[in-house]
Amino acid sequence: MGKVLCTRFDGYLTSGIIVETEAYAGVTDKASHAYGGKRTKRTDIMYATGGIAYVYLCYGIHHLFNVVTNVKGVPHAVLIRAIQPLEGIDLMLQRRKIKKLLPKLTAGPGILSKAMGISILNSGHSLLDKHIWIENSGNNNPMKNFKIISSPRVGVQYAGKDSLNPWRFRIKGNLWVSSANYK
Repeated sequence: MGKVLCTRFDGYLTSGIIVETEAYAGVTDKASHAYGGKRTKRTDIMYATGGIAYVYLCYGIHHLFNVVTNVKGVPHAVLIRAIQPLEGIDLMLQRRKIKKLLPKLTAGPGILSKAMGISILNSGHSLLDKHIWIENSGNNNPMKNFKIISSPRVGVQYAGKDSLNPWRFRIKGNLWVSSANYK
């Protein structure tokens, strides 16, 4: 939270402050694609060493960007749900076919990926390869002090009691978080 997600595709830079995430705890988390040790061609990436992009299609249309976060063999990941745009805003607007800068530009995991140019073609790529990376915010971060709040994750009711885990994290009061604002 508060770090900057950056992409550089075809020489064009886009970036934004991470303001909302969700955590997934691998084999013990019924909401995780790796629950029960499940391994498929798609989910095998989750078992890689942390710092790898895990991008998958949701409903066959939305590309959702996750960061693998644990040691090799432990399939934990964090879904990046929303960012507050910093750089490349005109390109983000163009990618989303939106004319005006509003929170709906990047407030949700599928639309965030579209705005940032991230697709399933980036799945399995290292976050050190300089196409997608996360960096410290530096001096251009408009948020100096912020409070992180947690709540249950979004859209994982099928996971039973695991759906109640307070593993959705967001910056309190930030306008750029997704609309699923649980108190």
